[in-house]
Amino acid sequence: MNRLASGMARIRIKDLRARTYIGIKEDEIRNRQDVVVNVTIVYPAGDAVQVNDIDHALNYRTITKALLQHIETNRFALLERLTQELLDIVMQQPQVRYAEVEVDKPHALRFADSVSITLSQSRD
Repeated sequence: MNRLASGMARIRIKDLRARTYIGIKEDEIRNRQDVVVNVTIVYPAGDAVQVNDIDHALNYRTITKALLQHIETNRFALLERLTQELLDIVMQQPQVRYAEVEVDKPHALRFADSVSITLSQSRD
């Protein structure tokens, strides 16, 4: 695992499950499917560590709610588009220095557990 710079924190949101319309086939357009989202966020946590107050931390609950709301109220043809839109939501938080979002579509292929797309972005 990559080493964090001093004062930085890594948040991981693991196996966030939601249902949405995702795909290009007729049955995918008509029926909701499960997606599984994993998010990694790196942000400076020095103030949160010192003050011990949520107002000085990155609120992962707020981010998670925004991700779920977006997934469940929209339709997506491609995993790439859904993944990018979720990454954009995470990067709206000015404290985020780096984020990575992976979206799995279980049972997308007959002989595979899932197919996933991962996208990342960093801020200097």
